[in-house]
Amino acid sequence: MGNRGGALHNLNREIVRQYASRRWITCLLEFKGRRRSVMSPNRYTELFFLDEAVALAAGHRPCAECRREKFNAFKEAWTYSREPSEQNTPSADQIDIELHRARIDRLKRKVTYESSLGSLPDGGFVQIEGSSYLVWDNALLLWSPGGYVRKIHAPKDRIVTILTPEPLVRCIRQGYRPEVHRSSLLL
Repeated sequence: MGNRGGALHNLNREIVRQYASRRWITCLLEFKGRRRSVMSPNRYTELFFLDEAVALAAGHRPCAECRREKFNAFKEAWTYSREPSEQNTPSADQIDIELHRARIDRLKRKVTYESSLGSLPDGGFVQIEGSSYLVWDNALLLWSPGGYVRKIHAPKDRIVTILTPEPLVRCIRQGYRPEVHRSSLLL
């Protein structure tokens, strides 16, 4: 589960904005017995992802409260993905500022970029011919809302549209391993 910094819905439970702030996080579904009603008035809007790899592709990072261990691993990968002169330990706010610039442009559109398939680490997402694929174990896994449904192989030199924001790809490259839905094991 995740959120984008606040309420994205109105009192009629209709989505009225893409995000409320630059703090886009992924959370545990259960944490310290807390219970929520989905789309409660004046509360943050819950977003649900198939897995963490999908959440990263959408531009989210691990929550520093309920996913502290994952956040610390993410922050370490973030630090080591930087130039040596910039390898200070960042705060969550510093990460969110940079990450927001890499996921949304001035017109509030998703930022993507082109690169060769072979340049991506396992855990990144690409778009090919309108479909989204997870790069995983030397293959591409076709994403669907209910799970990964097909495994294909593509040439590593093929140029693809990268959906995972570039700073998050760098974190994955530095050893941050996103959690992936169990359907990936069945293909």
